[in-house]
Amino acid sequence: MIRLVISEDQAMLLDAFEALLSLETDIEVVGRALDGQAALDLVTALKPDVLITDIEMPRMTGIELAEHLRAESIPTKVMIVTTFARSGYLRRALQAGVRGYMLKDAPITQLADAIRKVHAGGRAIASDLAESVWDALPDPLSERERSMLRLAEGGHTNREIAEKLSLSAGTVRNYFSEIVQKLDARNRIEAGRIARANGWL
Repeated sequence: MIRLVISEDQAMLLDAFEALLSLETDIEVVGRALDGQAALDLVTALKPDVLITDIEMPRMTGIELAEHLRAESIPTKVMIVTTFARSGYLRRALQAGVRGYMLKDAPITQLADAIRKVHAGGRAIASDLAESVWDALPDPLSERERSMLRLAEGGHTNREIAEKLSLSAGTVRNYFSEIVQKLDARNRIEAGRIARANGWL
């Protein structure tokens, strides 16, 4: 029996995933979470075989979640199930140790087969994305720069960002100046849009 935790911030989708995957005779849903931190807590406590999670999640992204599990040597295999068919996201997910990357419009039978493949030690990547990862632009952002762009997207001022990240306001301005240059953007808002469009955020 494959023990599965599902992490999805849309309650209706979470219910649908649980109901449909519970019909599979070899898959048991042992936990569900509506945000990334809750998923991390569940996986740490339950040690399921597989975790399926979206990328964009409150409190912790699916990729950050995978990085935490790998850093803590938790053997649960991670699969991303998302609407984001972006090669940048796929590349970052693979670098974080994710074993599967499927799209939400895939049939549930295909998702169940992907869970089985990942559980058995293989990889499962949406076929229309598998080749595109080789053509993806390399991610130019550091984790610190990514955090700053996310905070800026959330409407935080430079001063608030400085306080949250324990930096000086001048250092934050310098970071944003470098980010804008890296991404050939006019300002930090456009930089955020460019980063998100490429799956770097």
